[in-house]
Amino acid sequence: MRLRAIPKLKVYSFLFSMPIIDIAVNQILYKERLWWEWQIWAISFPLIFLLGFFAWYARISVSAKAEKKYPELNQTLKRLRYKMLICCMSMVSTVLVIITIYSLLHIEGYSFNLSDVWQGAVLSLCVNIVFEMLYDADYAITKYKEVEEEKEMLRQLSFREEFDSLKNQVNPHFLFNCFNTLSSLIREDKDTADLFLNELSKVYRYLLKNNEEGLSTVANEIRFVHSYFRLLQTRYGEAIKLRVTTVPRYDAFLLPSLTLQLLIENAVKHNILARSMPLEIEIYTRDDLQLVVRNNLQRRTVKVPGTRIGLRNIRMKYELLQQDGFAIIQDESSFMVTLPLLPPQLADERTLGLTK
Repeated sequence: MRLRAIPKLKVYSFLFSMPIIDIAVNQILYKERLWWEWQIWAISFPLIFLLGFFAWYARISVSAKAEKKYPELNQTLKRLRYKMLICCMSMVSTVLVIITIYSLLHIEGYSFNLSDVWQGAVLSLCVNIVFEMLYDADYAITKYKEVEEEKEMLRQLSFREEFDSLKNQVNPHFLFNCFNTLSSLIREDKDTADLFLNELSKVYRYLLKNNEEGLSTVANEIRFVHSYFRLLQTRYGEAIKLRVTTVPRYDAFLLPSLTLQLLIENAVKHNILARSMPLEIEIYTRDDLQLVVRNNLQRRTVKVPGTRIGLRNIRMKYELLQQDGFAIIQDESSFMVTLPLLPPQLADERTLGLTK
């Protein structure tokens, strides 16, 4: 293990604990002499500190191997047992080496004493076990954070894939309905069919571009709705009406792309459209950060078969975005959908999970 790669916690703990261990070991070796012979402080204190450093470095290097051998959180007990074994062996051998060196070199008159070995070993062992457990707790916390980050990354990946799946449902659904309308127009009025096809090409180009984004601003959605409404007017004329009364301060707020188009398409699909009974669609904002899409109810006498993609698609997008507030409200005369608006500052962090 390189010195630069050693975690700061281990470095700080060594710098904090080693002077205490150094004094205690010298107390064991020299008893009361420690407090009145300055030579011990000048020679023995730095020597034990240096020997202690090499012992500490060797121990944490071997402990790092234990973390590689048992890296998972569910292997914590095995990892701790491995580290405790290393700690016991290293502390006893380190103290034995130090005392042997002192005895052989007769440093400051020291003579070998077996009881000094055990006293020094027990002292060092107790201190180092405390710090070893602290190191492993720090490792476990770091590992836990890594696991949680990995889970979040996988969740975002799943989130993006699921959201993309919902986006990919929109284009075929929209195109299928438009082709049905175009097929009817060709039989009824070829000139109107030509106009419809021209408007459809413009709208579909916009739809393809905009559907690449997971979220869109209110301003962009409203612009697209106006384009889409011109397409509908080509087909239905005065049988459909649209009124938009959004407040400009909400223009930069966000909602899932193509949501308004899906809601208008849903209204057209399930209601009677006639010049004498126009379908009236209203889009407006509320002060509680809601965008409302409302239409009058004039249900078709023959129920239109559907894939249920539209409303389900929108609801699921809001669920994936973890946004509450999406609601469908229906009474005898109207059908209303409320859409929660996302603040503009969420654009970057939200779209990171929604776009490729």
